[in-house]
Amino acid sequence: MKPKTLLTVASLLSILLMTLHVTDDIVRGISPAAPDNIGAVAIFLVWLIGTLLLAERRSGYVIQLLGGIFAAAMPVLHMKGARYPAIATSPGGFFFIWSLIVVGTTGMFAAILSARALWVSLRSGKRDGRN
Repeated sequence: MKPKTLLTVASLLSILLMTLHVTDDIVRGISPAAPDNIGAVAIFLVWLIGTLLLAERRSGYVIQLLGGIFAAAMPVLHMKGARYPAIATSPGGFFFIWSLIVVGTTGMFAAILSARALWVSLRSGKRDGRN
């Protein structure tokens, strides 16, 4: 599979898993169920635009890199939390832990692929990753 296709798939999978994880955070009370959550919608929208509409452009690579780094940071942020052991052993803890591991893995994979694509784009001198 081509690296650009892998990047698109990894980014879309990260977006899907992050939305599930954020929803789980809200249901568990880790994040408040408040109107502020509309900010997450905006973040996911920008990430989706970077993945699909700005594909193979430097701006798209940068957005996907930032999204991947953000997703990769989720396990670190949650696993350092004081409530982590209690949540891990609670009902639904399996899904919570599994989603952290998968979000971190797909996010890091997307970050690596987008950094690589950005590097290739910059080295080739192509404007916006295209001729």
